[in-house]
Amino acid sequence: MSLPLLLFFFQFLSPSLQQFPRPCTTPDVLRGKRCCPVWPGDGSVCGSLSGRGFCQDVTVSDLPNGPQYPHSGLDDREQWPLVFYNQTCQCAGNYMGFDCGECKFGYFGANCGERRESVRKNIFQLSVSERQRFISYLNLAKTTVSPDYMIVTGVYSQMNNGSTPMFTNISVYDLFVWMHYYVSRDALLGGPGNVWADIDFAHESAAFLPWHRVYLLFWEHEIRKLTGDFNFTIPYWDWRDAQDCQVCTDELMGARSPLNPNLISPSSVFSSWKVICSQPEDYNQREVLCDGSPEGPLLRNPGNHDPNRVPRLPTSADVESVLSLTEYETGLMDRSANMSFRNALEGFASPETGLAVTGQSLMHNSLHVFMNGSMSSVQGSANDPIFLLHHAFIDSIFEQWLRRHQPPRTHYPTANAPIGHNDGFYMVPFIPLYRNGDYFLSTKALGYEYAYLQDPSQRFVQEFLTPYLEQAQQIWRWLLAAGLLGAAVAGIIATIITVACRRRLKRRKSSAYGERQPLLNSSEEEGSTSYQTTL
Repeated sequence: MSLPLLLFFFQFLSPSLQQFPRPCTTPDVLRGKRCCPVWPGDGSVCGSLSGRGFCQDVTVSDLPNGPQYPHSGLDDREQWPLVFYNQTCQCAGNYMGFDCGECKFGYFGANCGERRESVRKNIFQLSVSERQRFISYLNLAKTTVSPDYMIVTGVYSQMNNGSTPMFTNISVYDLFVWMHYYVSRDALLGGPGNVWADIDFAHESAAFLPWHRVYLLFWEHEIRKLTGDFNFTIPYWDWRDAQDCQVCTDELMGARSPLNPNLISPSSVFSSWKVICSQPEDYNQREVLCDGSPEGPLLRNPGNHDPNRVPRLPTSADVESVLSLTEYETGLMDRSANMSFRNALEGFASPETGLAVTGQSLMHNSLHVFMNGSMSSVQGSANDPIFLLHHAFIDSIFEQWLRRHQPPRTHYPTANAPIGHNDGFYMVPFIPLYRNGDYFLSTKALGYEYAYLQDPSQRFVQEFLTPYLEQAQQIWRWLLAAGLLGAAVAGIIATIITVACRRRLKRRKSSAYGERQPLLNSSEEEGSTSYQTTL
């Protein structure tokens, strides 16, 4: 069966996982604030009959937040998810999901009892078929409507206490674009354009790295379910010392269009993609949320950015300098933090000095600005699939820091971080619920690894030997046929050469016998002088 046909087939079989579960978007559920769906596997709430989980009250942390957001009770995300739900499924053991019907990260099998470590690879180490498969999966996710999840298109106060739900359908890929928008959008304070911009539940503070770690894990999980390929992992782009956008080719993430430098090449499937959630100023003015409607083509013009803001892309030395910082958070734990690993890696502090800077975008931030398009706006940045490659590498640097310094969980702030970033705060807008501090731990505990962080022997097998074996496995029939044909041709050629050699040898013997007799006759008749002359 061909790959396109398989993808077409799987899009009807596999549900997606994220955000507002469709069973939890009805008026009855919203009024009751109880998001505890039935697990289809046994017909019980949260799979309780199978011991998967149970419906439980949500308890949120009451520890104080930092001074960056001075309001209270104005934003649906302030005590996530209490505005929408105060009861959700609490899963047991290795189970996960809004109805406890899935497996925790790193676990597989019908009963989630199989522990397996997946390896994320450098995109340039992927085989040709792996690259093609990755692009196909991205496009499938972009064009497949999520059958189980919806996005919210209005604030709760506009829903008449849940009596008039405001939700709409979304594709699997755009669901994640919308999530990145929703977690970082401005707070609507009432009135056209009246917003609080200094609020972000996934950036500019401690949760930046754990939040994006869970985000990538869920995205990876969704692609596996959508395609049925449970060996899939997100590749990463190692951009250290890069001089340009190395992944901006038609074989990968799309080259620059020859017709318009701001667009993607028509030869790339990404040239047909439409972006969503890319007009935050318009939403603020109209006092609305992004509703997932298409808003134009994917934009990218790498390198044609303000060089004063991003003088160059990060180097290997920059990464090493950031990794040497021993403190995860310092000071106010925001973009002004000095000597903070998180702040330096995110790009608000100098990698050389560790001191916060203004007017420049460094490290993580520099790649976003360098792309000079859809990826350069925080709220809409996930529209560009390069976002995934970039954040996978950022996550690997986070992993390096964790392994090098082995910080205890107490290094993660429990209080006084900007709203949404304390240890006990549930990540916005995930349902099921995940606390920030629970993901301040190694990838090993979450069931995945990065190829370049493996020991040398594992790395050789993963990056060099495995791709060749996979390619050989795919073409072994052709190799066998070629080998048999080559052997047959070699046998025929050898036979022809052997026969030819024998005939030539026989001819030489015959020729030599025919020449000796006249010479002897001549010498006998004419004497020795004539013999020497003839010889």
